[in-house]
Formats: sequence, C-alpha cells, structure tokens
Amino acid sequence: MDHSPEFLKLVQAVKKGVKETDVATVKKRLEKGEKLLLIDVREDNEWDRGHIKGARHLGRGIIERDIVKEIPDKNAEIVLYCGGGFRSALSADNLQKMGYANVWSMDGGWRGWLDAGGPTEK
Repeated sequence: MDHSPEFLKLVQAVKKGVKETDVATVKKRLEKGEKLLLIDVREDNEWDRGHIKGARHLGRGIIERDIVKEIPDKNAEIVLYCGGGFRSALSADNLQKMGYANVWSMDGGWRGWLDAGGPTEK
C-alpha cells in the first residue's frame, strides 16, 4: 500500500516513543506459553478474513473508546498488531497516553505473521 509522506512522517515520529517488538519474538513467546494480550487493530473486514489465533479485535477506530472496558489492568502486557506495524504504533501511542504502561507495537504485523507461518484463525 502506498502511504502519503505526511502519514509516514507521523508514524515515524510516533514510533520514537513507543515500544516495538517483532513477529519472531512474539511467536516465540507465545510458543513458550507466555501470557500476552494480542490486540488486532485492523479494520473489521481485515479481521474477518483472518487473524492471529487467540487475538482480540479492537479496531483502530474504537480502541481508545473500548480499551478500559476490555482490559482494565493498565499494567497488562498488550501487543498490538495491524497489517504491517504503522496503525499499531499509532494505537500504542494513544494507549500509552491513556496510562497503559506495558503496550507494544508488533513491527511486521499480520503480513509478517503470515510469512512466519504463525497460527491463524477466522
């Protein structure tokens, strides 16, 4: 997908202030049985086509509205993902501003997860 220079500039600025992880690390941690709350911030139609096994869906358009109800523990370890890592970084930035202390953006996102052969479901 082609992104505008303005959007890319915004994402790069936000990424400086959020914690990032990658697909390989998340996959290994899940294989070890670690408790991570995976949140898919993609659009409904993207979620419906498939998502990471065990993930929850809180799209970018509603995550700030619904996160406290869904995950009231602001110290819970949350890993956000989108298609590639841009929308998840923007969402992570906002969750940090809301007081979530242990939120990560997964660089590589859904596309990276599929490339790595991670478990998925519909």
